[in-house]
Amino acid sequence: MDLKEIKAIIDLMKKNSITEFELERQDSKIKLKRGNNGGMPTVQYDELTVAGVSPALPQMTISPTLVTSTPAAAATGEIDIKSPMIGTFYRAPSPEAGNYAEVGTEVNADTVVCIIEAMKVMNEIKSEVKGIITHVLIENGKPVEFGQPLFKVRPN
Repeated sequence: MDLKEIKAIIDLMKKNSITEFELERQDSKIKLKRGNNGGMPTVQYDELTVAGVSPALPQMTISPTLVTSTPAAAATGEIDIKSPMIGTFYRAPSPEAGNYAEVGTEVNADTVVCIIEAMKVMNEIKSEVKGIITHVLIENGKPVEFGQPLFKVRPN
C-alpha cells in the first residue's frame, strides 16, 4: 500500500463521514480512526499501522497528533493550511521556478500552495480554502509532520 492509496482512503473517510476504517491485505494492514474535537469536525488519526510494506522495512506505527490553532490565530480568524503527510516541504516546483504562494497571494480551494515530497513522490498540496496567504510558516526544504501548519490564510 503506498502513500497515495492511504491519502485516497483518508479523503473518502472525510467525504463520507466514516469514523473508523480498517483494511488488511496479505502484505499490509492499515487502521484509521477519526474523531471530533468539540463541536467542530476535525480529523484526527490516532493510529496508522503498516506491516510488511517491504521486506527491508520493519513494521512501522505512526501516531501523529492533531495540531490545533493558536489562540491568536483563532482571534484573527485565520485558517491554517496543514500538512496532510510527513515529508519534505518545497515552496516551488523546482529550484529555478518561482514559489507557488507568497504572503499576499490570493488562493482558492484548487490553488497549489506547495509540494511535499514523501517516499520520493512529489505531492502537490492545495489550499482547500479561499483567502489570502498571511504567513508562510515553514522554510523551503525543511521536514514537516502530519498536521503541521504550513501557511496561515485570512478567509475572504
